Amino acid sequence: MLSRRDAAVRLDIPLEMAARHGIPPRLSDAELAAIEQDPPPWLAQSRANRTGDTKVWVHLECAVCGFAEDARPKKWWPDWDALVCDHHAPHEAPGSASGRPWSEVAGVGSRFVALVDA
Repeated sequence: MLSRRDAAVRLDIPLEMAARHGIPPRLSDAELAAIEQDPPPWLAQSRANRTGDTKVWVHLECAVCGFAEDARPKKWWPDWDALVCDHHAPHEAPGSASGRPWSEVAGVGSRFVALVDA
């Protein structure tokens, strides 16, 4: 069984849109495959209207431990060089041995810190 959130990620639509258009709180892989195979008019229209400039979901993954999540991107998020969980030290990230100074931006996703070239 998939959650509505998982379905929204796979359909590449906002969670609010999934709820508004009757995607149930839980659905099977087969039910979601049927929606993907024959999209309802609202989903087809949403996809047709998409310009591709803004992502609906972004995949976040820690460069140290591999923890991952999908989140709705925020306009204030920087273009990062690496992401680490907030409990990791920035020097643990791969590439930190190069001596590059990094700026840290906390609050990316539920628990990430973005490391940006200073």
